[in-house]
Amino acid sequence: MQRETISMTQKGFYIDTTRCAGCRTCSVACKDLKNTPAGMNFRRVTEFEGGGWQKNWDGTWRQDVFAYYISISCNECSDPACVKVCPTHAHHKRAEDGLVVIDQEKCIGCGACAKACPYGAPQLDQAIGKMRKCDGCVDRTSRGLQPVCVESCPERAIEFGDIDMLRKKHGECAEIAPLPSASLTKPNLVIKPCRTAKPVGFKGGTAHKF
Repeated sequence: MQRETISMTQKGFYIDTTRCAGCRTCSVACKDLKNTPAGMNFRRVTEFEGGGWQKNWDGTWRQDVFAYYISISCNECSDPACVKVCPTHAHHKRAEDGLVVIDQEKCIGCGACAKACPYGAPQLDQAIGKMRKCDGCVDRTSRGLQPVCVESCPERAIEFGDIDMLRKKHGECAEIAPLPSASLTKPNLVIKPCRTAKPVGFKGGTAHKF
């Protein structure tokens, strides 16, 4: 008898930093839908800025000032650090779409996942003593809808879908400053860098997270 082979379709996000205006509508829409407490944002917008003015030998001035925004949530990593360190196996990847979710019945709120995740996705909800995070709006996407961050973005700077299709459409870039190296967890993320985007590890800028 021949066995049926079921292949997982990995979902992921595309972020266009040339379009993102830092309005944080995505973050607010997510917060409203998920009813998160004050200070907890599953999708966060980071402003990265730096540069300055330098005087040339002839007395003229030049500048290398830059600033850009990047919207980041859970990146549904292929090698998720949160899953590997969770002592109760509350963190797991869904077989059908590769989304990383938390089983609240198993979660003990130890915070190991938060310490391991380089993107800061898992966060402790102190009111219930459980870890929470972006789940790719699994209750919406499993019904064929888009995540609320995608639906709400006025600049259409966020896309969600099969990561292979997103990479075919937009390329392979998955890291710019101030994000960590994509080699750490293999995020299912595609980024369109803006003209002034800096490489991972760039030390000449300041990140402001909202």
